[in-house]
Amino acid sequence: MARRTMSLLPQWTSRVFSVELDGALHYFAIQEKHRGGEVPGVFRKVRNRDRCYSLLVCSGDRIRRAKFYGELRDKLQRHLSPGCDLSPMSSFLPNVKDSLIKGYFLKDSSESSSPTERLLRELTQHDPVLVCSYLRGEDGQLWTQHLWPPAESQLVEMSKDYYVVPSEAPEYHPSVLNIINSDVFYSLDDAYEVIKKCGDIIPEAKSVLELLPSRAEARSKPDHPVIVIEGLDATVPHPLPITGKTTLTESLRDTLGAVLLRSPPQCLSPWRARFDQEPPLIRRAFYALGNYITAEQIGQQGMKTPVIVDRFWHSTAAYAIATAVSGPLSNLPTEGSEVYRWPSDLLQPSLVVLLTLDPEERKRRLRNRGLDETKEEQELDHNQLFRLRVEEAYRRISGPACITVDASPPADQVLQQVLLLIRGKCHL
Repeated sequence: MARRTMSLLPQWTSRVFSVELDGALHYFAIQEKHRGGEVPGVFRKVRNRDRCYSLLVCSGDRIRRAKFYGELRDKLQRHLSPGCDLSPMSSFLPNVKDSLIKGYFLKDSSESSSPTERLLRELTQHDPVLVCSYLRGEDGQLWTQHLWPPAESQLVEMSKDYYVVPSEAPEYHPSVLNIINSDVFYSLDDAYEVIKKCGDIIPEAKSVLELLPSRAEARSKPDHPVIVIEGLDATVPHPLPITGKTTLTESLRDTLGAVLLRSPPQCLSPWRARFDQEPPLIRRAFYALGNYITAEQIGQQGMKTPVIVDRFWHSTAAYAIATAVSGPLSNLPTEGSEVYRWPSDLLQPSLVVLLTLDPEERKRRLRNRGLDETKEEQELDHNQLFRLRVEEAYRRISGPACITVDASPPADQVLQQVLLLIRGKCHL
């Protein structure tokens, strides 16, 4: 822990800190010398008796870091007094990839700070967490950051105080710096390495790795067209309580005499619930591997007949990007960013159709469907900004890009429109 913290110190004053409050990011920086300036937004509503702290997860092992970050919030919520508020927080070097470290900002409004500080001291002794306290000056305007040294460190420089100042919003949302191979994976090898390193803590990981295809099998181009149907849930009407994409993909299978495959593949079903409990790094790697297994199945079936695929890499990437990057659409990586590029070692479909639907109509169909929703589907229902980010991320993915189809008309009309696209693009 001390070694990892030491590696951060040389550029500590170059870092920017962000705290998410009510869906908006508030940025601040630190300086060794006081040069004046306003109070950073995150501290403006802090009352005189409130005490503020930050906790940043600093392990050099990214598997351990991801696991502990996921567990830290639960640990804090269990042990902190009711007068404490937690908010997501991060620290990063502007425009420097893989510099993001995540954690939480803590505001303590309880009568005594002793229980909170005792808990934080325990964390620095046993866990990969870097703690800072924030102190208000006598004038009520000046704030300083005090960096707590790890328990095993007696370094004088780690006891230094820094002045807290406002910071401009960076060019990119902080999470954009760490999306590649943390939230979205772009090669079989990168996703494989994450799951392989989980073998000691997740026994099921070995069984997942045994299902993986060779690199050539995941990339092999079949003789027949491959059509992927993407979109948010409940995008096509149907009298039965099933998803819209399922309705359309089954109709396309029957009409074209095609094979229907789904991603993630059925062979991963025994372990999905297990990996859904894991932090994003591990969960996303698991689903990335599912795309490569599906690609092998596509290559085999596509030698004999056209293939329809219910979801593929677009879904994996779009939901991951929209989850990692909070706030308005302007926070997403810009169009043309490498974040949206198709993995070079993954089979490319002949056509990708993205079904879209008016939000109110989507909600009505979800209510009529009557099935349990996933966590991300519930997020779509309750968070319009999240839904918009998912849809826009879908549209920005290239190689191949999605062709958008309005799913509002009756199911037979949607089917005919998609068939026209397939016959025009794939010559079926």
